[in-house]
Amino acid sequence: MLAETTTLIRPAPTVVLLDDDAALRMALTFSLEIEGYRVEACATGEELMALDLPPSEACLILDYRLGGMSGLDALQALRQRGVQLPAVLITSNPTPGVRARAARLQAQVVEKPLLGDHLLGHIHRMLPS
Repeated sequence: MLAETTTLIRPAPTVVLLDDDAALRMALTFSLEIEGYRVEACATGEELMALDLPPSEACLILDYRLGGMSGLDALQALRQRGVQLPAVLITSNPTPGVRARAARLQAQVVEKPLLGDHLLGHIHRMLPS
């Protein structure tokens, strides 16, 4: 007689990705899904604001420069709503002001181009394995 075992299957952690570059959004989504993450991808800050974000086991990856609301503006709006998910701001050549604002909003900054596993390393540290 086989002993019954109960296996709890934990849902994959979610990466919420905000980037207006469709090619980058698709490439990051593909890469993160291969790593076992569930990805919610948005092209605009307004799309992000409309999402029902998970309360935990998720992180935000936000592009700074977008056509409308910037990634930092979107993060500030989320923080004002009480969303405290860990966040990474991705951008090229961030100014000291952008870095300071990101720090105030508790977001790490990763500079583009996204080379190697630098971004993935941040995500692994932010999300439970």
